[in-house]
Amino acid sequence: MASRFHFFLSRLTKPSRPSILQITTIKPASTSFKTIVYLSPQQKRYANGYGGGPPTPGQVSAQPGQPEESSDEDGAERAKNRAADWRPTLIKMVESAATTVVSLFVLGLAGYGYHRYYKYLVLQKVENAFKPGDPVLELAALEGAPPTIPVDNDDEHWIRLKEQQKIDAIVDGSDRGHYHLLIGEKGTGKSSMLLDAMQKVAGEGVSMFEAHADPEIFRIRLGKALDYEFHEDYIGSLFSIRGPRDTIALLDIERAFNKLEKIALQRRKEVGKPLVLIINSTHLLRDDENGRDLIELIQQRAEQWAASNLVTIVLNSDDYWVYERLKQYATRMQVLPVLDLPRAQAISALIKYRARYYEGEPNTDILEQVYGKVGGRLSFLNQVARSKDMLHTCDKICKAEKTWFLNNCWILGEEMDDDVMDQQKYASAAMVLAKALVDQEKEQGSKYDPETGRILPQIPLHKAREIMTRADFIKDYDHINIFTIDAQAMVRADSVPMLNAFREICSEEGFDEHLQATLDRISAIESLGRTREIVAKDLIENIYRIQGRSDKGDGLRVSIEGKADNKKD
Repeated sequence: MASRFHFFLSRLTKPSRPSILQITTIKPASTSFKTIVYLSPQQKRYANGYGGGPPTPGQVSAQPGQPEESSDEDGAERAKNRAADWRPTLIKMVESAATTVVSLFVLGLAGYGYHRYYKYLVLQKVENAFKPGDPVLELAALEGAPPTIPVDNDDEHWIRLKEQQKIDAIVDGSDRGHYHLLIGEKGTGKSSMLLDAMQKVAGEGVSMFEAHADPEIFRIRLGKALDYEFHEDYIGSLFSIRGPRDTIALLDIERAFNKLEKIALQRRKEVGKPLVLIINSTHLLRDDENGRDLIELIQQRAEQWAASNLVTIVLNSDDYWVYERLKQYATRMQVLPVLDLPRAQAISALIKYRARYYEGEPNTDILEQVYGKVGGRLSFLNQVARSKDMLHTCDKICKAEKTWFLNNCWILGEEMDDDVMDQQKYASAAMVLAKALVDQEKEQGSKYDPETGRILPQIPLHKAREIMTRADFIKDYDHINIFTIDAQAMVRADSVPMLNAFREICSEEGFDEHLQATLDRISAIESLGRTREIVAKDLIENIYRIQGRSDKGDGLRVSIEGKADNKKD
């Protein structure tokens, strides 16, 4: 009896068309039957003996008479199967790579676009900072500008300095090719003239800010004046672009000047006039390494821009040390000293102001007394002109100046403690210089011109240092407004009320003796610091003799000698 059956074998991964192998098996009793086995390609390899090992027990073997498939066909089929297995993985890899490349391209394009837009926006903001209108003018309009209050409808100011025309030409851009230093005492009207010149051009092409001793605050104020954020609002880090803000203030200031230079180049092509950058209160910078580096940076830019007519920098200072620092490398700098008003102009201004607001012309003798007490200082004249009792206001101003001088530089006399010697050196040097100015006024007589008024006594800077025997104190006196040094290096009292205070103090009874006692006490303390004591103990009277002589370069030599004929006790 013969039976036919089919075996179906399937692959574990992907089913494939089975191969058919015909096998004939001889059974006893002459009974034969045909078995058809469906094999997969992998199972066919083992059935034909290509499995890489001996057949397992019970494995069906091919009949010797049956033809076998060639090895080339098997290799091609195996390669085809391998390719079919790797095709989905390769497609996924290509898709992932394409997605990554497109994402990076889009991210890079977005970052580059934002970076270009941000740079354009920065330049646009800096350009807008020099358009008509300025925050400084708005603040001045709110606070008022007392020294430049108009008294007539023709916009004539009750006080107009002769330097105003020069400053107007600088601010409106007609005076070019230089950078300027305004130097003068506090209250002479330098800032008021600058604001008045800015108002005439409505702030177009001009920017102004106040200096500060801290470079970081200076950087912030410069950024506010130029509308430049120093990349603090830069969000390029979202695109893995690192901003340049992580640095010191001096480098930020240099970057701000680079942006300003680009805008100035565009303005020179369009308008033909330079920009004007005003740095007010430059004397507030410290006279140390950071302050000197900052001034050097500003001066380098000022020289370069003045030569190319790009930007005109105006520095406003009350102290002499700024001029002394700038003069070392100055080639295009112009110095504009701003002094007190002359007598005729000061009295005329007082007459106009009093006639307008107090309905009546004051007495000429009173005006002469006012000028004799406060001089032509603009800030003092403004206080006096607004008060009802002008002479009383003058006395208050003189008393305040005298108190300021005594609080800073009064001397303590012979009884002072040695712990305050350094401060007394500072104070006594100021008193010696004040006395020298008063003595010079007595010797030469009070110089008075009917037009210019009183001429204050003055001493050259090198002579003043010789009188004080100190070279470093004079800058501090200039900074606290006790003495002043003008652009010609002449030292005088800071103002007429300060000179009146010098005169009153030096004329007090016993002042010369008090000053000399202080100087002697300072010399004694310094002598004690240079003295060395030698103590000899257990000496018998009339036996030892101590001799000393001064040797050149060796100090004092001391020897002790004993007498040979003396007997011991």
